[in-house]
Amino acid sequence: MNSNEIDIHKELKKYFGFNQFKGLQEQVIKSILNKENTFVIMPTGGGKSLCYQLPALIQEGTAIVVSPLIALMKNQVDAIRSLSSENGIAHVLNSSLTKLEIAQVKKDISSGLTKLLYVAPESLNKEEYATFLKTVPISFVAIDEAHCISEWGHDFRPEYRNLKHIIKQLGDVPIIGLTATATPKVQEDILKNLDMSDATTYKASFNRPNLYYEVRTKTKNIESDIIRFIKQHKGKSGIIYCLSRKKVEAIAEVLQVNGISAVPYHAGLDAKTRAKHQDMFLMEDVDVVVDTIAFGMGIDKPDVRFVIHHDIPKSLESYYQETGRAGRDGGEGHCLAYYSYKDVEKLEKFLSGKPVAEQEIGFALLQEVVAYAETSMSRRKFLLYYFGEEFDSETGDGADMDDNVRNPKVKIEAQDQVVKLLEVVRDTKHIYKSKEVVFTLIGRVNAMIKAHRTDVQPFFGSGLDHDEKYWMALLRQVLVDGLLSKDIETYGIVKITEKGLDFIKKPISFMMSEDHEYNETEDEAIVTAAKSAGVADEALMGMLRDLRKKVAKRLGVPPFVVFQDPSLEDMALKYPVSNEELINIHGVGEGKAKKYGKEFLELISRYVEDNDIVRPDDLVVKSTGVNSVNKLYIIQNIDRKLPLDDIASSKGLNMDALITEMEQIVNSGTKLNIKYWIDEMLDEDQQEEIHDYFMESHSDNIEEALKEFEGDYDLEELRLMRIKFISEVAN
Repeated sequence: MNSNEIDIHKELKKYFGFNQFKGLQEQVIKSILNKENTFVIMPTGGGKSLCYQLPALIQEGTAIVVSPLIALMKNQVDAIRSLSSENGIAHVLNSSLTKLEIAQVKKDISSGLTKLLYVAPESLNKEEYATFLKTVPISFVAIDEAHCISEWGHDFRPEYRNLKHIIKQLGDVPIIGLTATATPKVQEDILKNLDMSDATTYKASFNRPNLYYEVRTKTKNIESDIIRFIKQHKGKSGIIYCLSRKKVEAIAEVLQVNGISAVPYHAGLDAKTRAKHQDMFLMEDVDVVVDTIAFGMGIDKPDVRFVIHHDIPKSLESYYQETGRAGRDGGEGHCLAYYSYKDVEKLEKFLSGKPVAEQEIGFALLQEVVAYAETSMSRRKFLLYYFGEEFDSETGDGADMDDNVRNPKVKIEAQDQVVKLLEVVRDTKHIYKSKEVVFTLIGRVNAMIKAHRTDVQPFFGSGLDHDEKYWMALLRQVLVDGLLSKDIETYGIVKITEKGLDFIKKPISFMMSEDHEYNETEDEAIVTAAKSAGVADEALMGMLRDLRKKVAKRLGVPPFVVFQDPSLEDMALKYPVSNEELINIHGVGEGKAKKYGKEFLELISRYVEDNDIVRPDDLVVKSTGVNSVNKLYIIQNIDRKLPLDDIASSKGLNMDALITEMEQIVNSGTKLNIKYWIDEMLDEDQQEEIHDYFMESHSDNIEEALKEFEGDYDLEELRLMRIKFISEVAN
């Protein structure tokens, strides 16, 4: 069947309801209908799947779609089935099926009903499936996420390597490879491994002009920063990527505690929870999903407004794919990554346990991420260069959509240095990667430089007037400008290009901007003077103490019952002026804030105004301890009068740790009625004696109480009585 005989626009309207194709879709579909091997490189959201779905629906036979992700297959099968009255039009063939279901799939294929068969690469490797597929007409084989074939891809799967042998057994069927991210190196690898060097390649632009790229220093205050960012984008959908499951859980919890609707998503959660969290995000029951990279494969939510990388990813492909989940509808998309070299070192350490070949690739990919984060040239230009695409950072679409372009660093003339750099690459005969080239310039010796006797050459150390960072930044910019290139086969080796040789002969102006310095302390200067020294405001502290005494006297209770010292210190550090802020103060919960807060807030507000205090704006971040998880459990079970030792053991705590948790609960103003437990330990008179002691004492210090009672009561009894006392008197 020739593509000329079919009106594909009519078929597009009939099956998908669209009036026209998007981008390269039409050309790709014609190529497939003409039985040509086809290679499609199209960014996420560009309409890749339609490229094989439409030709499959309108041709004889069944198209096999190889895809690595079960969730993705299921989504697509559901989508195709919704276009047809026949359920059998699309099937999945993978390990999750029963014998009966497999028989049904085979029957539908044999009868010619099934147009699309989605398989995991592992399933194709199974003898019984391969044998069956040889006996039925196959229209073509589509390999989705084709970068999985290449070990240079960010998602390498060894089982993909065997695909070409299996496809060969099916006879002379055309192959369509599709990927959303591929550097020139990966593209070459895919074509070689699928044995389709004759394929027609269709490559869409990787530029996403509506995305804004930004990299920030990762400091100790990252959680406050993320919360502030999300609150500025109130009600908008966003994704936060973390590298570890533990971090995903922790960040999701911090967000929830701070009034942001967020859910975690990672492979450690059971399938039901994962599906539920994914649906909540899709249906907008929550704003933010925090996840490891396992998420979003096949998430088609068009209005994700921000993507935050809490940890820097392992490769620029991953980064591009993950940021690509933002702004698919063409609306705003803010891509914010936090960078600290410590994270890179962690990833390097993780790599060092891998086989050598994998290590080399991993390190090379990581270096590209470092270069992206540290560069001060247009991030868009840098990214697109990485994917083999040129971009004009003056006039290109979306040119001003990144932090480096909006806040440019001062540029300096580097014409002479560029010549020096290019000559070193030329004269060392193209054997070195960036690091050795820079070492040669600054005169630093390593084993490789010694082995090639570069250290005795006249140009060794010729760039000593600048440091390593400067040369590295210059080398990156020269690469992006095409005066140097990185060799594909021996990944990372730097070579001079024709354009570079011309530059040596006829140098022209070259304005470079130096790389960013990322110091983990620089953000912290935003906090007030008192706060940056981490010292409470002594004058305010004195006033708060006086007020506490006054309130305590009026209520007939000891001052510590109102607020404890650490709470006052925290107030004198953070200057809370609203109830919401007061609840975030150490040891103050809603109960305490309600009962005693009003006068304290009034005092602090007046003080702030009278003394022109600049309040730190990050104080509204509540931290989560484990206690926030345990807190509810403890309160509920004390209400049910459960024995305290049972409560402790069910949470894996010893008695001492449980009492500490209980102290935090009552100190922040929540009542705990533990009389049922204390009645087992102490009689009425003993309880009264301890109660009176706390009532008359100016301190709730347990050491002092132990001394006072000279061993009549032990530590545990006194701590539990203090909890009972504060609960009854203060809360």
